[in-house]
Amino acid sequence: MAPEQYQRYCSRLQDSLQREPAVLGVVALGSMSGLGRAPDAWSDHDFFVVVAPGQQERFRTRLDWLPEAAQVVFGFRETAHGLKAFYGDGHLVEFAVFDPEELGLARVNRYAVLFDRVDIGQRLAAVRARTAEESNRSRADSARLMGHFLGAVWTGAARYHRGEHLSARSQLQDGVRPLAALIAAHVPPADAAERDDLDALRRFELAYPKLGPRIAEALSHAVPAAAAALLELTDTVLAPGWPDYPAAAVTAVQGALARWQLPDPLISTHGASP
Repeated sequence: MAPEQYQRYCSRLQDSLQREPAVLGVVALGSMSGLGRAPDAWSDHDFFVVVAPGQQERFRTRLDWLPEAAQVVFGFRETAHGLKAFYGDGHLVEFAVFDPEELGLARVNRYAVLFDRVDIGQRLAAVRARTAEESNRSRADSARLMGHFLGAVWTGAARYHRGEHLSARSQLQDGVRPLAALIAAHVPPADAAERDDLDALRRFELAYPKLGPRIAEALSHAVPAAAAALLELTDTVLAPGWPDYPAAAVTAVQGALARWQLPDPLISTHGASP
């Protein structure tokens, strides 16, 4: 979507919702907020709609308030509060509908209040502060993050050798998110402004331009080689800046992966020619 089209949609959305008496406020999120990186050709529209209590389901189940609603070809409920909708030209909008009290369930980083009929701005400031606190606390729990990462690598490799290749690949990719969070906690970024405290993988290549390609390269290989490469990366990247780096646990998983690569001696003997 071209920049002028993107901004035109924002204006139409705001105009449409301001005409709705039940709407108390609209909050633009991410690139739609105008903060940080500007929207590009791949940006969606991401926003919150805050409505009067009791009006939430009307805005979640009927999408006629969206701009050019007749062009929406598919919409679905993603969570209790959130939805996604696709337009016929392929454009995506992601939004959640809250009443003022439900807004406290949200998590936000970059946002802009487009209009506010009650105290949405004040509520969002408190949500933003809580989100930052939760994100900092999560990054500080490095043992848990490393446990998730090592568990995903071990399980992915095990399932690969069992013949479950699709599940193996999915498991290994699941391990990349806690790995990215560990890097965010222990490795200074090249550009701190690009780091996302809601999702460690968002704009990771911009915050860590050398590490992003290394992880992507590791994942391009078959699961056993990819798993080994990710474990090697943790040794070289995380260990220097993490005093409590669990080297013994990493070594144990590396040992398991190495053993699984060797032929089973019982199978080899059984299948040997007389």
